[in-house]
Amino acid sequence: MLRKTATTVGSACKKYFTKFEKNRRTMADLQLIASNNERAEALINSIEAEISGIQQQLVERQKQELIRENAKLAKEVEAALAQLVQLELRNGKKQIPVPGSRGFCTSAAPEAPSAGAPPAPAAETVKVAKEPKEKKVKEKKPAAEKPAAAPEAPVDVGRLDLRVGKIVEVGRHPDADSLYLEKIDCGEVAPRTVVSGLVKFVPLEEMQNRLVVVMCNLKPAKMRGVTSEAMVMCASTPDKVEVLSPPAGAVPGDLVHCEGYPRQPDAQLNPKKKIFEACAPDLMTNGDLVACYKGAALHVPGKGNVVAQTLKNVNVK
Repeated sequence: MLRKTATTVGSACKKYFTKFEKNRRTMADLQLIASNNERAEALINSIEAEISGIQQQLVERQKQELIRENAKLAKEVEAALAQLVQLELRNGKKQIPVPGSRGFCTSAAPEAPSAGAPPAPAAETVKVAKEPKEKKVKEKKPAAEKPAAAPEAPVDVGRLDLRVGKIVEVGRHPDADSLYLEKIDCGEVAPRTVVSGLVKFVPLEEMQNRLVVVMCNLKPAKMRGVTSEAMVMCASTPDKVEVLSPPAGAVPGDLVHCEGYPRQPDAQLNPKKKIFEACAPDLMTNGDLVACYKGAALHVPGKGNVVAQTLKNVNVK
């Protein structure tokens, strides 16, 4: 009887310990699952933070690209406007400065009356038919006042259209051994043709694909049968000539400014007024190789100064 009871108790204990072990393993599995869930949630939060950062970087990059595209479009519009003014000047259309602005308008003939509109009455032409004996007193018309001419801008470097250009093509002039024939990208629709007398001073390979400073509002002139549409600016002595270099980061079409002299270039310089000739004596490099006008540096805003390579305190032309 005692042996049977002991066997029964042993069997019950064995079942209890088996069930206890099973429950213990189940609790361990649940704790492992909970730990895995916490790690997974932390990983998801980390990934979400990285995605948010990447999205912000993409938005900022797109914003910067749009800013650059807008600046490029603004330059293209300004260049197209300048080219339009030059074409109108070549076709004989007079450019009239608009008071209070730097723009021009093209003079035009007065508009003809539209069809069906009543003719405007002629001033002071009505006669009195029933009083032939009375002498008609003619009123003197007041003299028409001439519109006051817009004041001309001061003669200084602000009248010169100086820009950054890139020589995209260069070779010898077919009819002159001392001249280069260049195509220069000035940020306009098409590159300008430029003739430069630099063969004796600058090797051909140094002219290829280099950035330069060009004056773009000279009147186009033929040089040995080729029309030159701009001038490459150089530091110059009788024995040595160096092409001026724009600052690092400059691109074709960048405008060159001079502190203290507002940039308001003529659409095209009048050769008779000799504006460039008046400015030329004050265009020089200084002791730091910086190109200056009356001591004020020529520069591209936000990018730096225009400089020569080695020539100090010499004329720029």
